Amino acid sequence: MEILLLIAIMLATAKVMGYLFERIGQPVVLGQIFGGLLIGIFFETNPVIAQFSNLGVLLLLFMAGLESELEEFKRVGKQSVFVAGVGVIVAFLFGFGVAYFFVPFHEAVLYGALMTPTSVSITVKVLMELRKLNTREGTTILAAAVVDDVLGILVLTVAISMIKGGSVNYSSLAEVLISVSLLLFFFLYFGPEIADRVFRYVSKIDLPESETAFALVFLIVFAYLAEHLNLASILGAYLTGLALGQIPKKKAIMEHMNVLGYSLFIPLFFVEVGMRIELSYILHAGLFAVLYTTAAIVSKVIGCGLGARLGGFDWAASLRIGVGMIPRMGVELAMLAVAMSSGVISGDALTVAILMIFTTTIITPPLLKWLYSR
Repeated sequence: MEILLLIAIMLATAKVMGYLFERIGQPVVLGQIFGGLLIGIFFETNPVIAQFSNLGVLLLLFMAGLESELEEFKRVGKQSVFVAGVGVIVAFLFGFGVAYFFVPFHEAVLYGALMTPTSVSITVKVLMELRKLNTREGTTILAAAVVDDVLGILVLTVAISMIKGGSVNYSSLAEVLISVSLLLFFFLYFGPEIADRVFRYVSKIDLPESETAFALVFLIVFAYLAEHLNLASILGAYLTGLALGQIPKKKAIMEHMNVLGYSLFIPLFFVEVGMRIELSYILHAGLFAVLYTTAAIVSKVIGCGLGARLGGFDWAASLRIGVGMIPRMGVELAMLAVAMSSGVISGDALTVAILMIFTTTIITPPLLKWLYSR
């Protein structure tokens, strides 16, 4: 019963704080995260709420996929590779360069790897609010985030292999490359047709919300499959939405998923993000954590912005893309957990990671809104 009461408090806080922040011209998501910070002073999250939150971020990326046009996704493929590729290189160099002066060489390599991925859940929500998600810039950010998550996982795999074995584990590297290539090929070229055929049969099941239920089934199954292939679960969620977004049933699925997502799971996700942020860690962060966090922000703006410019965007659009790629969250923590469990990085990295996640999460929404308002 206590968990249900906590969920009720979290939902009420999400809506009230989101409304208040919207009234003062700030993104709703920022109000929800701050609301979570306030709740976190009095309550702790738990495994049940963590699972609700996890479904929230999967639904958010799933709906981002639903709103994306596959042809536009293919069209920005070249630009997204530029954005992600240059962004990953610059972020790694910045992270390694800062860490090199504070930790041993092998840990500096890992700190460089931890800085490379982007968590687009915050950016997606802001772009949805601004009605800028289904644009060339928005689609490029989403596609680039998929690419740089994969590149980040590859960099981490190489780094851990080198540290533990003194050489690169080429089999692990090849496994990740093959997994993501097959997943992308399947969804981009066969996903829409298969989804259309399946949902023709699903529509014949004369029960309430059958299509919504099966959309959830596919979302969870493919998110699990992506994670099982050592990729981010949000990659599977986004690609599932992208495939279903190309079928005639798209509008009905989107309407029902919006109700399900925004009434319960997505607000819980953003509030729980705030609850997980330990203010004590932030207040006691040292010089290394502050410099590392600053480098995390600057590296994405410079790296991804430069990549966007090389991909053909003008300077204003390149800056917006660079800022949209700032946030860090789930993939970074997952990579940190892998590195810590491998025994190749110390527990102090958690404090550094939390400050980076907190700062990049908080500053991105107002920065994006300001850039688009100009």
